[in-house]
Amino acid sequence: MALSRFWSYMIVSSIVYIFYMMLSGGVYSLGSIVNGKQNEPLVVGEFTTVVLQQKDSVLFANIAANKGTGFQQNDTLYRLLDNGVVELCVGKQQADGIFATCKNTIMDLWLPLIGYLTFFCGLLNLLSDSNAISKLARVLAPFFVRIFPDLPKGHAAYGFMTMNFAANFLGLDNAATPFGLKAMESMQEVNPDKDKATNSQIMFLCLHAAGLTLIPTSIIGYRAAQNATNPADIMLPTIITSFIGTLAALVFVSIKQRINLINLVVLGFVTGVSAIISFLLFYINKLNGIEKFHFTGNLSNGVLLFIILLIVAYCIYSEKIFKLNQTNIFDSFVHGAKDGFTTGVRVLPYMIAMLVALSIFRNSSLMTIVMNGITSLLNVFKVDPQVINAIPVAIMRPFSAGGSRGFMLDAMKTYGADSLTGQLSCLFQGAAETTFYVVALYFGSVNVKNTRYTLGIMLLVDLVCVITGIFVCKLYF
Repeated sequence: MALSRFWSYMIVSSIVYIFYMMLSGGVYSLGSIVNGKQNEPLVVGEFTTVVLQQKDSVLFANIAANKGTGFQQNDTLYRLLDNGVVELCVGKQQADGIFATCKNTIMDLWLPLIGYLTFFCGLLNLLSDSNAISKLARVLAPFFVRIFPDLPKGHAAYGFMTMNFAANFLGLDNAATPFGLKAMESMQEVNPDKDKATNSQIMFLCLHAAGLTLIPTSIIGYRAAQNATNPADIMLPTIITSFIGTLAALVFVSIKQRINLINLVVLGFVTGVSAIISFLLFYINKLNGIEKFHFTGNLSNGVLLFIILLIVAYCIYSEKIFKLNQTNIFDSFVHGAKDGFTTGVRVLPYMIAMLVALSIFRNSSLMTIVMNGITSLLNVFKVDPQVINAIPVAIMRPFSAGGSRGFMLDAMKTYGADSLTGQLSCLFQGAAETTFYVVALYFGSVNVKNTRYTLGIMLLVDLVCVITGIFVCKLYF
């Protein structure tokens, strides 16, 4: 319900504001909002060549001489079109228009997601048909039954969730999504009210959104591209921030669902994870910049290959089970892969609905107004300007991964990859999740309409990660 209202209010308020700005002269053309592309010059006025030549012949001569590339004067770009019209452009479009968003959602997000889902759902079906997933669930049951008390002991969702958390932990986002969607589908099978999110689904999604990450591979790559002195120095702050965010998500949901976390199993599990993270951090911090990048890249990709090896090898070992079910390993993989494709088709409408709404919101300039308001408020409280300069990434991250990535790259380019602003921007990008997109995608995959308090807790966790990230960066750097 919360997501539905947010989506509806966002579209209505954005379009109403667009019309208001057009009537008051603040917006020249609506074409960019519908058909434009991100970072294209934003048209704020037009003149015929005759009028412009009469007003400023020297300017017109410069524009005509630079017809192919346009003529830049101060903040204004002049472009001469083939129909004899000169466009005046100031600034750039903040996001793709409606049609471009629909197209790019399919081409850049949905089609790759279909490929990931097809392959990894095939692997997951091998785990299921070989009974490996049920064995893994039984091993993890002592911990999971304490934070997912509504799920039956040994439920298959335990195994899928474990794979999801492991993939996120290693920075393998493409692999994590199929595992997460499979976990949601598995939990939906025991959901008595199919339209309403269960406690288990909420707990899982909030833990998933906290994004516990050991190896922020993509962030390290972006920092290397921006000539950071030590691109991998963001690892420790990212791990600490995402770990605290995960603990916050666990505590917040447990309080809401009245789950008792004070027991030996949960405390022992948290201590064990902390010990593993500490050991890896101790080893990684002994490496130099290039060695860190090399090791972390091989670790994440090597673990993924090792998981694939274990799954297929176990299936070969358990081939008798496949024969008893009158199938074989390859046919089992193909059957699961078909389910992955079906899941991909089912989530497409939810992806487009959310991303188009965010496109309209950003292009209406309401997003900019919100950011400027928060910046002004932080200035009143004398917050460090370097922190304020990174806040746009934190604000955009729950809405759009692409938008926040653009702010992150701009922050590193403007202030330097090794500045506090650059480091904080990377931390906000790497230690948080695209909250609204994730809620729409995961609940949409199982047709859950009432997400209850999921969105509120996830946004609260995002806030915890932002505050923690600021303190960690201040102390670490």
